[in-house]
Amino acid sequence: MTDKEQYKIHQEPFYQPQGDEVELYEAAYAARLPIMVKGPTGCGKSRFVEYMAWKLDRPLITVACNEDMTASDLVGRYLLDADGTRWQDGPLTTAARIGAICYLDEVVEARQDTTVVIHPLTDHRRTLPLDKKGELVEAHPDFQLVISYNPGYQSLMKDLKQSTKQRFAGFEFDYPDESVETEIVARETGIETDLAARLVKIGGTARNLKGHGLDEGISTRLLTYAAALIKGGIEPKAACRMALVRPITDDADIRDTLDHAIDAVFG
Repeated sequence: MTDKEQYKIHQEPFYQPQGDEVELYEAAYAARLPIMVKGPTGCGKSRFVEYMAWKLDRPLITVACNEDMTASDLVGRYLLDADGTRWQDGPLTTAARIGAICYLDEVVEARQDTTVVIHPLTDHRRTLPLDKKGELVEAHPDFQLVISYNPGYQSLMKDLKQSTKQRFAGFEFDYPDESVETEIVARETGIETDLAARLVKIGGTARNLKGHGLDEGISTRLLTYAAALIKGGIEPKAACRMALVRPITDDADIRDTLDHAIDAVFG
């Protein structure tokens, strides 16, 4: 299997478009524009990127960013082996070489001095300097850089610099409309549409509490977790408490409010 093939998505991921984002992404890829995808946790950002990689038949290399990630984790480093030292490309370098889409998920979690290394890949240069190796990698013509983050978690310490933001074209995602989200939950898990609609109603109740005791509402991802439990034979109210309430809050009052909402929906 070639490097490209091992990173390709061979089965179509389910993705329900909410507007013209698919056509806009196709146009952005045709121009090889770097892309920024913003939106709350679990609203479909990563699924959208996976779907577009499949639709465009491009390899996808995903990096889950974290605060301990160094520039070497992205671009590569020298490793010791039995014969001495050898260079090991990082995921960003691999993507640039083979012409993959490189997806930096939750990029604001990475240190700002780490994210600076992406700058030469996001302008007319489309290059990646490997200072430790003394090499300048010219990005493959098919290479594209995509980043995502959740604006709800922005702070002075965790935000992208303007010098980074203004290198990207952007998509802003939110949770789908009720009817679309119902279709997503039903299609994703195979539960009946009526059950999916009830779960979505509970999700809407929780999202109305954001900023009033909840940092983040119930995500579409968590709704599919609850649906999967129900599909597996778990009683709906128990499934909802396990998948929708307990993961998102430790506050007893908020928990009781959501539990009452579940009781109201499922009787």
